[in-house]
Amino acid sequence: MSAKAMDRVATVILMTFAVLIIGLLIGLLGFILTQGWHKLSLDFITSAPDLVNAGGGIGPQLFNSLYLLVLTMIISLPLGLGAGIYMAEYAPDNKFTQFIRISIEVLSSLPSIVVGLFGLLVFVTMTGWGYTLLSGALVLTVFNLPLMVRIIEDAIRNVPQNQKEASLALGITKWKTIISVVLPAALPGIITGTILASGRIFGEAAALLFTAGMSSPDLNFHDPSLSSPTSPLNPLRPAETLAVHIWKVNSEGLTPDARDVADGAAAILVIAVLVFNLSARWFGKWIYRKMTSGA
Repeated sequence: MSAKAMDRVATVILMTFAVLIIGLLIGLLGFILTQGWHKLSLDFITSAPDLVNAGGGIGPQLFNSLYLLVLTMIISLPLGLGAGIYMAEYAPDNKFTQFIRISIEVLSSLPSIVVGLFGLLVFVTMTGWGYTLLSGALVLTVFNLPLMVRIIEDAIRNVPQNQKEASLALGITKWKTIISVVLPAALPGIITGTILASGRIFGEAAALLFTAGMSSPDLNFHDPSLSSPTSPLNPLRPAETLAVHIWKVNSEGLTPDARDVADGAAAILVIAVLVFNLSARWFGKWIYRKMTSGA
């Protein structure tokens, strides 16, 4: 077989796989949205669940998922960014660095249920906090940090070396070069890592069962206090996220319309992930143009 024929065959095979993956994704999204479309309403999104009668909503669970996302990214993004910069720019190539890389790979391959049990022991029991949003955010940080470190490190390493050398040749310090030249150029890759980590936060349930809990207090959205047990902004309260709520409703079946609630919650979760991903990519491109003086 000639080189051109082999190229055509390889192209057809790869295109076939790409079409199958896209078709599978569209079919999965279409099935989830069509099953839960009839439940999508403002009342369903904003009201609290009703464990006795039909017609409850997912308002507190949706808020808990978004709030947990914010808390987790506040903790994990600075840690991942700092670790990625160190591994890409400062870490020497020795046995200690190799040990760090092996540790990152081991952490990234741990099942979420194992990370959840670790969070139960450390963040729930040893700290005495109990089931809290903060415990869930910390265990999700442990869960997502290896992925973020590897992606941020690769994004920084992929910045062309001549850009760094040109900045250093002008007398700019290495740290200033990293902040002003390297990070803006690596921003698309950093945003990709952030989006991937955020998607795992939205969909994670196993680790949160042992840390954030499967129940939420009756929230008073007019109370902004960080210490009130009914305040939605209190990080030291138990919080049932949307993914955990879907599992709980399907497994326990306490409400008369459990299947409808689960279908509607799944549709809301998919839409939230899609909206967040598209918004993050748009915001990342806007920031990239601003930081690189692009048109």
